Amino acid sequence: MVNGPLTYDGLPPATAAWREGDPVGDRRFADLGELRTASGATIPAVRVAYETWGTLNGERSNAVFVAHALTGDSHVVGDPGPGHPTGGWWEGLVGPGAPVDTTRWFVVCANVLGGCMGSTGPASLAPDGAPWGSRFPVITVADMVEIERRLADHLGIDTWALMLGPSLGGMRVLEWMVSSPGRVRSGLVLGSTAAVTADEIGTHHAQIAAIEADPAFRKGDYYAAGEGEGPHRGMGVARMIAHLTYRSETELDVRFGRDIQEAEDPVGGGRFAVQSYLDHHADKLARRFDANTYVALTRAMSLFDVGDGRGGVAAALAQIQQPLTVVGIDSDRLFPLRLQEQIVQLTPGADRLHILRSPYGHDGFLVEKEQVGESVAHAISRIDESQTLSA
Repeated sequence: MVNGPLTYDGLPPATAAWREGDPVGDRRFADLGELRTASGATIPAVRVAYETWGTLNGERSNAVFVAHALTGDSHVVGDPGPGHPTGGWWEGLVGPGAPVDTTRWFVVCANVLGGCMGSTGPASLAPDGAPWGSRFPVITVADMVEIERRLADHLGIDTWALMLGPSLGGMRVLEWMVSSPGRVRSGLVLGSTAAVTADEIGTHHAQIAAIEADPAFRKGDYYAAGEGEGPHRGMGVARMIAHLTYRSETELDVRFGRDIQEAEDPVGGGRFAVQSYLDHHADKLARRFDANTYVALTRAMSLFDVGDGRGGVAAALAQIQQPLTVVGIDSDRLFPLRLQEQIVQLTPGADRLHILRSPYGHDGFLVEKEQVGESVAHAISRIDESQTLSA
């Protein structure tokens, strides 16, 4: 499934953690101190990788935070380079004249806690000088948001004019708006949920099980195995399971049907075209993403319930008085529309359910750039409403 050495954070697996002196591309780094996680563990020193676009104004009032999805990172837009082996994951969203116009807004995106693109995660070095590996603690969305809060403090940003994110990013937007309501003037949640459902937890479980079943996983301690070694097969299967939830049944059937992959014959052990497609995406992710990070972030998503410890989802969302733009994707089978409808119904700051129409399923947020831009423009137009609400 994977041929050749894998790299995480632009480095071979055995040295995947960021080190002083490594080329960092457009990334910057902030050391944010010790973190006591929700699981009760301690990470003695957390480093976060982040990127910025635009200029922070004198009042520090024009900051926008983009929260990435599961396999994203700080590189929202831009060419591949050191520290970001692929191009920007949300090209067209940020820049001069873009929906988030950097002639007006100062944009920040950070690789999440647990990530493998420069932030402290399982591939980072623990205090004993060896990678964390299996010792990396269980983390939650709330832990991720705590580190993002510290980054905002590090940058001197008291409030985000707008915070937006798809999928896992949308979960973090909700957690921010509930836990730090005075620090987000307007929010946008796209293709996400207030509490991960049993169906999603089941899908996550299957993905994690595929990784853990790979003998090369070595219970999470595979970094010393050598270049190109690691649980690529398990990681690839996990990605295939996930990718089937990211695209819609209709799109896959129209796009591939029962077509055979080039000259291959399924009867003779060859592949259908859709199998080749899934193999391709499995290979791509296994080449650039750390399996332990995939497990850690997927578990964090399964654990997400914004109402946990707050009296339930309804009680938690009732606290969001600031403007919230909620966008659902009509063909999304990972986070179906009913989950965004629930957020709208329970959130005082939500105006209505905005529907992104796409045949591409959950991945519509990456494909339907014009519609995403319209939703972002709407969320930006609501920023000033927060001043009225707080007056």
